[in-house]
Amino acid sequence: MNTHRKLIRRTALVATGGVAALVLAACGGNGGSGHDMGSMVSTTSAPATSAPAQAVDHNAADVSFAKDMIQHHRQAVEMADLAPTRAESAETKELAAKIKGAQDPEIKTMSGWLTSWGEEVPADMSGQGHDMANGMPGMMSKADMDALMKAKGAEFDKMFAEMMIKHHEGAIEMAKKEKAEGKYGPALKLADEVIKAQTAEIEQMNKMLGRS
Repeated sequence: MNTHRKLIRRTALVATGGVAALVLAACGGNGGSGHDMGSMVSTTSAPATSAPAQAVDHNAADVSFAKDMIQHHRQAVEMADLAPTRAESAETKELAAKIKGAQDPEIKTMSGWLTSWGEEVPADMSGQGHDMANGMPGMMSKADMDALMKAKGAEFDKMFAEMMIKHHEGAIEMAKKEKAEGKYGPALKLADEVIKAQTAEIEQMNKMLGRS
C-alpha cells in the first residue's frame, strides 16, 4: 500500500514539473505570441539624444565685421609703427604702442574666427596703400599715409592724432553696426571693447590737440 502511494506521489511530481517546464518554455520562447524580455528592455531604453547644436553660431554681419575690422586694425598698427622714429611727444609714442598692443592680438583673434568659419582672411595691404578698402569708415587714403610717413616731430604728433581720431571714429561706427546686426558672442564682445577703448583714446587725443 505504501509502495503504491509513493508511486502516485512521484507521478504527480513528474507531471507538475513537466507543466512548469512547458510554461517556462512558452514564456522564454521567441515565437510571435511570446514576450522576449531582451526586446522589452531595448524598447523601453532612453531614446538617443539629438545632435548638439552647431558650436559656432554666426551670421553674415559677423563675417563682414571681422574682415573689415582686420583691415581697419592693420592700418592703425601701420600708423602706430611710425611713431617710435617720427613722433616727438612721449605721449604720442606711448599711445601708439598702446594702440598696437591692443589691435595686433585682435587681428589674430578675428583671423581665427574667419578660419574656423571657412572664410578667407583678407590679404594684408599694409605698405601698399589702403585705397581699395576706403569704403570702410575712417580709413586713410594712400596720400594720407604717405603724408604721415614724411612728417616728423610736432608735425607728426599733430597729424597722427588727427588721423587716428578719424580712424577710431570709423572703427566705433563699424562696432556699433556689429552690435546691431551681428550674433556671434565673441564678436559682439569685441565690438563693445572697441567702442569703450577707442572712445577713451579719442578723448585723450583731443586733449593732446588742445581740444575740449
